[in-house]
Amino acid sequence: MRQLILITALLGSAASSDVYAAPNEVVVHQDEDGYTLRVDGQDTFLFGMNWGYVPVGENYSYDFWSQPEDLIDGVLRTEMGLLQDMGINAIRQYPGIPPRWVEWIYDNYGIYTMINPLVGRYGTTLNGQFMPSTPYGDPAVRAHLIRETLDVVDTYRDVPGVLMFLLGNEANYGLSWTSFEIQALPKGERDAAKARHLYSLYGEIIDGIHAADPHHPVAICNGDLQYIDLIAELAPNMDIMASNVYRGISSRDLFDRVADELEVPFVYSEFGSDAYNAAAGREDHLMQAKYLHGQWQEIYEHSYGKGRANNAIGGFIFQWSDGWWKYLQEENLEVHDTNASWPNRAYPDDYVEDGNNMNEEWFGISAKTPPDPSGRYEVQPRTAYWMLREAFELDPYADTTDIATIEAHFDAIRPTDFTFRYEAAKATTQMREQRARVRNLRVEMSTTTSGGSQREGRGPQNTTFDHGESFYVDV
Repeated sequence: MRQLILITALLGSAASSDVYAAPNEVVVHQDEDGYTLRVDGQDTFLFGMNWGYVPVGENYSYDFWSQPEDLIDGVLRTEMGLLQDMGINAIRQYPGIPPRWVEWIYDNYGIYTMINPLVGRYGTTLNGQFMPSTPYGDPAVRAHLIRETLDVVDTYRDVPGVLMFLLGNEANYGLSWTSFEIQALPKGERDAAKARHLYSLYGEIIDGIHAADPHHPVAICNGDLQYIDLIAELAPNMDIMASNVYRGISSRDLFDRVADELEVPFVYSEFGSDAYNAAAGREDHLMQAKYLHGQWQEIYEHSYGKGRANNAIGGFIFQWSDGWWKYLQEENLEVHDTNASWPNRAYPDDYVEDGNNMNEEWFGISAKTPPDPSGRYEVQPRTAYWMLREAFELDPYADTTDIATIEAHFDAIRPTDFTFRYEAAKATTQMREQRARVRNLRVEMSTTTSGGSQREGRGPQNTTFDHGESFYVDV
């Protein structure tokens, strides 16, 4: 089995003065019982979350970190508090997060940040020219992406709370897809030639990061295990394999294949389930909780010392709150679209033959309320949040935690027991949005007399009466 070596000095001719002591020392540990991730000497299982903040009505162009500081502070205090209470100890972020907020989140909530440079995943700008599909085989582009990524490492390597570096975002799918939206997987291996350029670039970047920062591991964010043979060949010094995986309630042979073919630990960079039942045409947060229940049980069962693959070190749930902009991305931003974007048989609860069942705008384990004038919205944790909050109380590395303990623990946690919390919160919001409030109700009535004759004998006198009525109300 390949030995994982922690580099303790810069490679090449770098001066010893460049070597530094990182605020957090994060290394991969391996022994006969498997793999763990050690943070400052402590085996740390990753209860991770893909976290972001995009209000209803905004899309991918919204920059949360450029908002007023009081807004950022208020959002983080609310949402990091909820994550901490759930048991989350790591979030995934792109390099746009300012280092000071990485440190602030770690100092205040003990939550680490995985920094994710995209390495040209959604296009590259070079010499003022934007290339929507990155040509990974172009020497100039490769040199640019290496410099760009190492600049990111230089920005974050000294920041307390940095967990690791994650390269790309299922760029293997981008070799075929021509748009940013999720589509069905590419057919066959027709892009293997492009893939060689991609993974050889990752291999070079990994070696460069190890030289620049020997205190944080490096992972590749792949789309499932496609091209795993090329990863083994062209990126042999990768520390951790990470994948965006949507195989349903079980990933089947995934952990074993990573252990056998790559000989590294595995972490989900994305996984989970949407909370919309495409077949029934309604929200189905219980379905979402059911899938996450099974997925997390399997992660536990493949963790260190359990006698199975022994290489699971955790996962980053996709995602914290619903992305209302995901479908069409620039249209209907204030509509929670129910259009399913892609088909997946691995989610049979709502799969229909020849139809799509994965609803991109409904993957949040929290729902969003409409924003107030400042852009703040509230999140309402769905059933999966409350269920996993209890599931995460089991320490996978405790001496008493074995396969039987894991099975008993998860068997005792029934998603249906946690639905009332979300249902109650949702009902309260609906009542608040539909309520009409009446105030300043005022009624004025007056009677006046006037001269003139009373006709048709309607009264003993020649005096007539008139009246005035006024109603005032604010709704």
